Amino acid sequence: MVSWKGIYFVFALFMGSFFGSIFMLGPFLPLMFISPGWYRWITDRVVATWLTLPVALLELVFGAKVVITGDGFIPGERSVIIMNHRTRLDWMFLWNCLLRYSYLRLEKICLKSSLKAVPGFGWAMQVAAFIFIRRKWEEDKNHFEAMLDYFCDINEPLQLLIFPEGTDLTENTKARSNEFAEKNELKKYEYVLHPRTTGFTFIVDRLREGNNLDAIHDITVAYPHNIPQTEKHILNGNFPKEIHFHVRRYPVSSLPASKDELQLWCQERWEEKEERLRAFYEGEKYFDASRRSRIPPCKSEFRVHLIKFASLFYWTSFTIAMLVVLYMNSCVRWYFLTMVVVFVAQEKFFGGLELIELACHRYYTSKQRLALSEKKIE
Repeated sequence: MVSWKGIYFVFALFMGSFFGSIFMLGPFLPLMFISPGWYRWITDRVVATWLTLPVALLELVFGAKVVITGDGFIPGERSVIIMNHRTRLDWMFLWNCLLRYSYLRLEKICLKSSLKAVPGFGWAMQVAAFIFIRRKWEEDKNHFEAMLDYFCDINEPLQLLIFPEGTDLTENTKARSNEFAEKNELKKYEYVLHPRTTGFTFIVDRLREGNNLDAIHDITVAYPHNIPQTEKHILNGNFPKEIHFHVRRYPVSSLPASKDELQLWCQERWEEKEERLRAFYEGEKYFDASRRSRIPPCKSEFRVHLIKFASLFYWTSFTIAMLVVLYMNSCVRWYFLTMVVVFVAQEKFFGGLELIELACHRYYTSKQRLALSEKKIE
């Protein structure tokens, strides 16, 4: 049964992303054509303000508790984050961890390409330059290459979240994973799916070549009480009571050099996850008895509380203010309609704002190279 809590959560996030895309991100879109680097710097910080809203709602309004153990993060470092995909919403719950241990503006996520067309959420994700994939490696490889090279070219530090399992853990996906295990003479897993390593190894190698990788953060997520598997569970008010994250940090210098060894390394991490999660769910339902990470968070809990309260106040006030201004001012209504058309049309005709940003970067890069070659000739 649909709950008022679930409706409020989804409504607050949608209205924040919808009006935020139009009134906070929309005015910066022309900057993309002038300076893609500055456009990226500014919009990353604007998007990060919205990423604090789900954290605030989950913890302040719905009482979710977050427990983080293991190595933690070194603030600001460039990393690839690999995580087991227990529910369809793990990527959003991770923001509760990153708010404390890192900077939300650094995070990029690999997501299904169909999500970019979702009004509000999808528009903001395009502006944030999230990496949208079709789950067909022949097509995705070129897109990964272009996006990762772009981040390296503009010296953009990033923490890229990928789910090597490819999908969330359900009875159907577990059955398919077990079939794969039987065919390849591998262990059958109960708490994770067998990882797909092709994309992982490509991303790590590309970022290493571009000198834009400091570490791999291997995160195991678990839900000791209730597991909100899908968006429907959230609508029904089934919010997680506790979310546990266990972080293992691997410096880039400790990673294997070859692709084959890197694939094996990833598979070994998933074997460890299976055992760690088995001990978690069949034991006392915590990863570490201390319930603390070895590296302290970069923000105090008091500061995190201030950010959450400020986020909840700002986005509630912002949404109400935009509704009032839209009702009262015809010029704002025309701007609103124009931006809706822009967001919808550019995705339909050009494939997304992140692709337009890439094209702008390539144009300026080729222009600079041409200017340099002409100087050499002179």
